[in-house]
Amino acid sequence: MKDLRTTFLDHVKKGLNGKTLPLRVIFWDGHEYAFDEPTLVTMQLKSAKVITQLLTGSALDVLGEGYVEGTIGIEGRYQDILAVAEGLSDAFPAKKPKTGILHKALHSKAKDKEAIHYHYDVSNDFYKLWLDRNMVYSCGYFKTGKEDIDVAQEQKLDHICRKLHLQSGEKLLDIGCGWGGLLTWAAKHYDIQGVGVTLSEEQFAFAKERIEKEGLADRVEIRLQDYRDIPERDYFDKVSSVGMFEHVGRAKLPEYFEVINRVLKEGGWVMNHGITASQQDDEAGHHSGSDFMDKYVFPDGEIPHLWRLVRDMAGQNLEVIDVENLRPHYAQTLIHWVDRLEAHKDEATAMVGDKRYRIWAIYMAGCAYAFWRNWSALHQVLAIKQTGEELTPRPWERRYQYENDQYRLAEPDWGDL
Repeated sequence: MKDLRTTFLDHVKKGLNGKTLPLRVIFWDGHEYAFDEPTLVTMQLKSAKVITQLLTGSALDVLGEGYVEGTIGIEGRYQDILAVAEGLSDAFPAKKPKTGILHKALHSKAKDKEAIHYHYDVSNDFYKLWLDRNMVYSCGYFKTGKEDIDVAQEQKLDHICRKLHLQSGEKLLDIGCGWGGLLTWAAKHYDIQGVGVTLSEEQFAFAKERIEKEGLADRVEIRLQDYRDIPERDYFDKVSSVGMFEHVGRAKLPEYFEVINRVLKEGGWVMNHGITASQQDDEAGHHSGSDFMDKYVFPDGEIPHLWRLVRDMAGQNLEVIDVENLRPHYAQTLIHWVDRLEAHKDEATAMVGDKRYRIWAIYMAGCAYAFWRNWSALHQVLAIKQTGEELTPRPWERRYQYENDQYRLAEPDWGDL
């Protein structure tokens, strides 16, 4: 019977099918093997149990968990490590869950609050180490790709405000408002009246203090509130939701958009910005790496495909008028975040511990790789609440989003007909 070392090597060689793998493996007993030279990544397997896990589970999940828990040591650049991990995942493909056993998060209010607390209430000081000066925890917007993260995030905030065509005095609701970056920007630059809701107590405290310090308390309200508990009806002119709907759950998307429909005025606009699956959903919602993300990063997070998002918006009389894929923008944003986190490694580790640091570093680097490889996408979807038959006000074209020219209202010209 083959020992586990030989089994591992045979699996990898067969899975590579002639492709190169710049990996050196150091086994628990000191034996070493290099698949190709030069080696860019060194992986230390500290226990034979890791190989058993690779043979029965998902390689990306096993490798991620091993790195976090310390049973696997890895040296090399993140981009090389992740390319090697992809090669190993070909050799140890993810096993499909048993029929009928599907991951379905309940997404009750209590469960969602618990999940949000785990991810966002790490510490405001921790996030300050590597986020931009406006504390925006979602993908930036690059015009050249060379911008620093501060500029990219301010460009994103302004892009959202322009896309929503915010006007002075309008009422803007930001669902999942984070640390208040978008509402602060919109109030300062577009003179809106804003309401933001979050389930994170850390974000709530920070955003409240920020609004007070910047003299915006008479124009912006921050609430510690579940989006399902927003009481307003037919009240807001515009709604933004940025990096939040990934926490909603696919089964809850109709309810989520029903809430948006309820709070919006007729003809009001909504811009939903969030991560989407690059391939049409398998209803199990189980992909290589998803167990790691669910356990260590985003408990109960679910990523729908764009088709589901558009369908469920339409089901709540939200007429889609614009869709933009920002996939490369998020990859570049994550690269900035990882670089900044690495630069503050000692401070971050002192704040949150070595294990939590490794979770955030590998999760963000892995997500950057996933966006470049088209394993994930990021869509901004703009829609208008249209319940009647008459055409609700909207532009003829998208130019208003990018140029300081007059907004061109779309109105039919019947001429002599």
